[in-house]
Amino acid sequence: MIALLDREPQTYQGQFGEYTITKGDRLEVIIYRAGLVVAAASFAIATNLFFAQGKAALPAITPLFMLFSLGLGVSLFYIHIYLKALHRVLQGFWLIGTVATVAIAIYSKEPLALYIYHHPLALFGTGFSFAALTGIFFKEAFCFNRLETKILTPIVPLLLLGHMTGVIPVELEQALLGIWTIGFSVFAIRKMTQEIDPDIGDKSVFAYLKQQENPKPS
Repeated sequence: MIALLDREPQTYQGQFGEYTITKGDRLEVIIYRAGLVVAAASFAIATNLFFAQGKAALPAITPLFMLFSLGLGVSLFYIHIYLKALHRVLQGFWLIGTVATVAIAIYSKEPLALYIYHHPLALFGTGFSFAALTGIFFKEAFCFNRLETKILTPIVPLLLLGHMTGVIPVELEQALLGIWTIGFSVFAIRKMTQEIDPDIGDKSVFAYLKQQENPKPS
């Protein structure tokens, strides 16, 4: 990891001119990926506890969800997305989902996961966090053509909407949850082995979009 940060700054030819990848840029990508690993690990542990222990695991899922939310929030802060408005929307989704989930965890007498299971409409709040995660999956599928993110992008909303409407049987919900867990874990592991510089993107595009937002007076 240190060796990656100690690499010399690299200059590339972008769409709107040359740009340089610095140590700071690479550090942001590493933090983004670390957040994804924390989120994916928390999600995987919670899911496996549920499958192994059933209702006995429900109290442990609440702190694991908070850890998942923390990792996701860090990733959404450091992710590189060309469209600033989309970046802000995903961060807003995360904030809404986190606040709603904390409120449920504080005021509900049931464990968080059990409350959401019994009150599917609670996903109108908590589900925003998963919508933000889906945004990351979509971005990664679009930018890097990753198979697991192509699968996850429709599966996450399908599972959430299916649970909210009650049209998906429990067995299918569990199958989709298992696929989500495996796909998310594979995605996080593969991100840690991917070249860093492509994750930063074309910095000349960021510079151009920023210039368009704040044009210099004639």
